Amino acid sequence: MSRMFYHLARRSREAGGLAVSHGTPRRAAKLAMVVGTLLVVINQWEAVTGTASMDWLKVVLTYCVPYLVSTYTSVSKDLHSRSQTVAAELEVYGKVRNSEV
Repeated sequence: MSRMFYHLARRSREAGGLAVSHGTPRRAAKLAMVVGTLLVVINQWEAVTGTASMDWLKVVLTYCVPYLVSTYTSVSKDLHSRSQTVAAELEVYGKVRNSEV
């Protein structure tokens, strides 16, 4: 059971590191600016045109959602790539070790 928690903690730490590095925040912010602005215009059209008041909580959340989705997608792709790389290395090194014997 403790091994499972250790693996989960290590994986979470790795995901957190990927979420704040390798250009992920910059790419996510760019996407959030484009998608968030489009969604604010769609969802707050009356407020944008001045016929209603702007709901600022909804505006903030409208930018947060695409940022978080983009970050999650990048991190999950990076974690998957890393696990495939490790599996391929183990397979190659395992074959090399077996052929040396």
